[in-house]
Amino acid sequence: METFQAFEGLVAPLDRANVDTDAIIPKQFLKSIKRSGFGQYLFDEWRYLDHGEPGMDVTRRQLNPGFVLNQPRYQSAQILLARSNFGCGSSREHAPWALQDYGFKVIIAPSFADIFFNNCFKIGLLPIILDRLIMDQLFREVIETMGYTLKVDLQTQLLITPDGEQFTFNVDAFRRHCLLNGLDEIGLTLQQTDKIKQFEQRHREEQPWLFT
Repeated sequence: METFQAFEGLVAPLDRANVDTDAIIPKQFLKSIKRSGFGQYLFDEWRYLDHGEPGMDVTRRQLNPGFVLNQPRYQSAQILLARSNFGCGSSREHAPWALQDYGFKVIIAPSFADIFFNNCFKIGLLPIILDRLIMDQLFREVIETMGYTLKVDLQTQLLITPDGEQFTFNVDAFRRHCLLNGLDEIGLTLQQTDKIKQFEQRHREEQPWLFT
């Protein structure tokens, strides 16, 4: 997992509440267990006017011009604004995979579904919770301003607007440590290699009959 560095990114506003995981990545695209390749199907039923299936050439599909991510001003967005209860529904880990594969590094919302929220941290995607009134302000500014960006500093837990206004967000210290150091569950385990070896050696000495 890559380390999460402070960055400034273009913001896209998805002004919908209760966006479920089936809307994020429809069920027909869940056959792969690889993390890559899902970005082209992100919000598939909203981005395209036709029904999508695995293996289709997305360059030949008809885009929905009314969907926010199809608007030229939001191309290459790395930060997604969303409304409350983002990521609700089934617990598919493909949902954060699709968001990350599309290019998003940060999702900001007033609230998230718990399982989706936890799955984001496991792959280095940062979900940020902000007060609803702050979210309303950000939505207004993003919609009214072409090329609106936010600076995201996980170390200081600050969001900084183009005008220099700062908003504080909170991330659990352990999760922040993992993101800043690029540690997923495997990486965390490998950090404890010496302790694991010591335990295994002691276990063999104390209960040798288990290993005969």
